[in-house]
Parts: sequence; structure tokens; C-alpha cells
Amino acid sequence: MSTQTIELGGVTVRRIGLGTNRLTTNDDTIAFIREAVGAGLQHIDTAHLYTSGASEQTIGAALDPKPDHCVVATKGGYEPGTGPDALRAEIEESLRRLRTETIDLYYLHRVHEGVPLEQSLSVIAEYRDAGRIRNVGISEVTIEQIERARRYFPVVSVQNRYNVGDREWEPVLDYCERKKIGFIPWYPLNVGKLPVEPAKALAWLLKRSPVMLPIPGTSKVKHLEENMRAREVKLSNEEFELLGQRGA
Repeated sequence: MSTQTIELGGVTVRRIGLGTNRLTTNDDTIAFIREAVGAGLQHIDTAHLYTSGASEQTIGAALDPKPDHCVVATKGGYEPGTGPDALRAEIEESLRRLRTETIDLYYLHRVHEGVPLEQSLSVIAEYRDAGRIRNVGISEVTIEQIERARRYFPVVSVQNRYNVGDREWEPVLDYCERKKIGFIPWYPLNVGKLPVEPAKALAWLLKRSPVMLPIPGTSKVKHLEENMRAREVKLSNEEFELLGQRGA
């Protein structure tokens, strides 16, 4: 497995992506997405709820048509009580906002008490079988929940909170590595009080596991390029261990 790239559902992408939970819609942000993809960005992460839909709308406007080498992931089902009909409506709205016939990668955003997981999985499987969703992921989940999801479709990625200072989901990361499932850590640059530069924090994540694909957020191409250069930072084993001990 390459140290620079990872495969997500049959598409090889660079191991630093872009989170867009604060992306709004205007000419500047549309231009930013286009410039970011032109600068080598190959994975963009969004969600139905991000900035009340503006994030998806911006990405859809910027990437129309979308380059085949760029994987756009979105998510639905975040709000408690999101049943099958509501999840279908969110998927349909995401398709419209992204201006696509098929969503590259779709995550169930959260598993909620009161909504059987299998109901949500069945809806997503329905859209996958119809060709409206190409690949499926699942977010903020346990190993047991991932295994339940894998009965419905191949799970190509898991998106759980993880960073050098917060490793609650370490067993899930280890599971994903064993199963060759992409692990997309959200909040990857949270290092608490550690005096660590963003590039080092990202380099630590990349060294931690070959299935790791961080998605730090930014709205500046300069910052995006700095984040992407973290793939070129080579931490020694000693630096990796020391940073991990300080963050634990």
C-alpha cells in the first residue's frame, strides 16, 4: 500500500483531503474549490447539514462536471429521529445540490437510538443498488456497527473522531487497518495544548496507519497546499513515539 495514496472504492486518491463543514456559497468559495482540485486535491468531504446545505451547493457548482479522479463524499442522517423517509429525502437533496446522478461516497452520519440501524442501512443499500450511490461509509461507529453495516454493502471507509490527542476510537482504526477499510479521522488537527504544527500532526496520523486519510478543513488554497505537504514529512520512529506519548 502506498504511503502517498489510498484506494477508496476503486479510486486512488492522495492521503490528505478537505473537510468543508464551514464552506459557504459565493464566488470566492466556488473558485476556491476549483483551484483546490487544480492544485491536486482528490478527496472532498461534506454533509447534508453542513452550513445548511451551502457546502454541498458550493461543491456542486464548482465541480460541474466533476473530474473522475476526485472523490466527493457526503453524509446524511445526522439528526436524531431521522427515519427512512427523511433519509431518502436527504439523499435526494444531496444529489440535487451536488449536481450529480451518482454520489461517489455516502456515509450514514450517525447511528441513533430509536432508529434501528438496519432501517438506515436498507435505505442506503436501496440507493446503492439503484446506482445513485457508488460507495458507502459509516461515521462515528463501533466495530460491531461496522460489521452490521457490512452485511448490507461493502464499507469502504469509516469516519470517526481521531487525532494525536484523542484516540478513543483506536480499536476501530486497528479493525479498519486489518480489513483494509479507509479510516477518515474528523477533527484531525486537534492537538490540545501540544505545541505541534499542523503538518506534524497530519504526518503523525499518516504514519499511524496506511488506511488513514485526514480531512482538515480550510478555505485557503495556501493552507490546503501546506496540509497536503504533510504527506512529504517523514517522522522518525522516535519522533512518532514521542509525539504519541505527549498526546496520550
